[in-house]
Amino acid sequence: MRRILQNSIALMVVIIVLFLVIPIPPFLLDILLIINISLSILILMITMTISDAQEFSIFPSLLLITTLFRLGLNVSTTRQILGEAGGNSTVIKAFGQLITQGNLVLGVIIFLIIVLVQFIVITKGAERVSEVAARFTLDAMPGKQMAIDADLSSGLINEQQAKERRAKIQKDADFYGAMDGATKIVKGDSIMGLIITAVNFIGGLIIGVTMGGMDFSVALSTYSIATIGDGLVSQLPALMISTATGMIVTRSVSDGSLNNDVITQFAAQPRAITSGGVVILLLGLIPGTPHVPLLLVGAGLSGGGWFMSRRLSRKEAEELAAAAAAQAAPEETAPPSAADYYKDINNVYTLLTVDPIEMEFGYSLIPMVDENSGGKLIGRIAIFRRQYAQDMGFVIPAIRFHDSSALGTNQYCVKIKGEEVARGEILVDYYLALEPSNPTGEIDGIETVEPAYGIPSRWILPENKEMAEIYGYTVIDPLSVMQTHLSEVVRSHAYELLGRSEVIQLVENLKRTSPEVVEEVIPNLLSYSHLERILRNLLREGVPVRDLGTILETAADALATTKDLDMVTENIRASLSRTITRRFCEHGQLRVVTLDAEVEKRVISSLSKNEQGIYLAMGPDLMQQIITQLAEFIKKFNDLSQTPIVLTSQVIRIYLSRMLSQFYPNLYVLAFNEITSDVQIQSLGNVTLPASAAARPERKAAAV
Repeated sequence: MRRILQNSIALMVVIIVLFLVIPIPPFLLDILLIINISLSILILMITMTISDAQEFSIFPSLLLITTLFRLGLNVSTTRQILGEAGGNSTVIKAFGQLITQGNLVLGVIIFLIIVLVQFIVITKGAERVSEVAARFTLDAMPGKQMAIDADLSSGLINEQQAKERRAKIQKDADFYGAMDGATKIVKGDSIMGLIITAVNFIGGLIIGVTMGGMDFSVALSTYSIATIGDGLVSQLPALMISTATGMIVTRSVSDGSLNNDVITQFAAQPRAITSGGVVILLLGLIPGTPHVPLLLVGAGLSGGGWFMSRRLSRKEAEELAAAAAAQAAPEETAPPSAADYYKDINNVYTLLTVDPIEMEFGYSLIPMVDENSGGKLIGRIAIFRRQYAQDMGFVIPAIRFHDSSALGTNQYCVKIKGEEVARGEILVDYYLALEPSNPTGEIDGIETVEPAYGIPSRWILPENKEMAEIYGYTVIDPLSVMQTHLSEVVRSHAYELLGRSEVIQLVENLKRTSPEVVEEVIPNLLSYSHLERILRNLLREGVPVRDLGTILETAADALATTKDLDMVTENIRASLSRTITRRFCEHGQLRVVTLDAEVEKRVISSLSKNEQGIYLAMGPDLMQQIITQLAEFIKKFNDLSQTPIVLTSQVIRIYLSRMLSQFYPNLYVLAFNEITSDVQIQSLGNVTLPASAAARPERKAAAV
């Protein structure tokens, strides 16, 4: 019994297919027709109450099943209408008589209007909406992926939440793609309904007059009523299903159910409702107009608008009173003047302090930072610091925020150890819309460039936010823009922020769980300065240092054979293969660019050694060929919204990485032994040498 229930839907589909062949008794047919109408009403109600299309993700498949069910019933009703002189279905007769009501011509006209509304207006509109929604969803995927990466890097979400949001984006793309195809089924169903109606009417007349011996007027009345009734019980469910199709593909621009959205958004416009009521009242006073209906409707709208306006006014007054009470506080004593403060020589020494990270901003941006004014930037940075510590194993130092008169009112800058490394400008009362690769429409705004990733963007007004999202733009609020930029700057300069005190603190933290490892390695085998250099090397290339115990153990083993800290770092990277794989691999797949064997040989032959160690002395021709080819491959990574990665052998990895970082700071070079065996590696390209270049000997160049 349980297995039957689990396969009930599959059995139901098989039974529906059999409707096309097996005759159905009139009583059972009536029950199935009512079930068909009830099911369409149920689907329409569900689509109007959901707030997200994914809440009803089975809709495309359900659309196919209901269409097949309706066609099966159409075949059965056609068999009864043509085979039994109009059929014995009470449902069909009742609907036919309901719409004709003794006037056959009027009934035919009304029926044709219903059919044409279903086919031309609802079905065509739903098909167009589904097609546009599918295209917009696919075009917006890269921008949404970048927005997720920005939120992840800024600490607003963790890895699990990022995976869930990426999965939702993929599901949305699959859903709207399926809906685009499913609407073609609805269109075909409408056309088939018209064909079946014509077959029932024309075939019924022919059969009734030639084979049934009916008078033409009797045959016309009998088969017209049966045809109209059959068409109505078929087209009404089809009309509701088509309406449900249009409803569900427009859920992407809604925050709640249709019922809640209509009530909330109308209630937020009492002035418009009152104005509309006044206009209707004035129309009711004009001679010759229907006074009573106009005055009743106008009075209802005016009264409802006035009531909602009073309610909104009370709510705003309560909010203002609460805000005023919260801001009311005793005045603080005035701070001493700068001249008095610096009379104390000890206070002058405070000017010599260099903050690890500081952020300066213009006057207009103060409310975004000041917590007393509702600013949320500091809270978000705290979340980012926690997320970065969990991901990379390094705690970002405190960030000093202060305003600066040297900056524009909308500008900000980020400094690392007292020197500016990044600058940006944001408009507080606008939204930043990141342009997709192929926008389906152009939105008005101020052209700019997104500061963190350099994406062409526009500052748009809040009222254009929804339209920009429909056109495929990724819309970000100003606070997130500034926070994402700050987070990316901190990530890229994290290795500079790691000092001796931070290293000692990390080691002391490790002592709590692995005191034996620390006592064995530090300072007997590895000094704090050398450990600082190793950790900086790892952070510079985006490798987490969270597993400090493994780092120390591997360093101790490597120092037994070499004193070169670069080689020690390479051994540590190999021992952190799982960490590196998790850091750069997505869904068990790693997309990379590889080097041809001949290219690797030429790079190895370019290695030289002096008193300071091994360095790469590559000729300009070889360097130019590698850099030029990588530029083309990096475009492929950008189209996929993925981090560009070069995969090579361990021998040349560190030297190649140092060379390429000068041209492509966001490119990572990994070695084969740093990737676990369970990862599927997909090559997007292979850096090769022309035949003529491969035959020429390498010319030495300056050290890289």
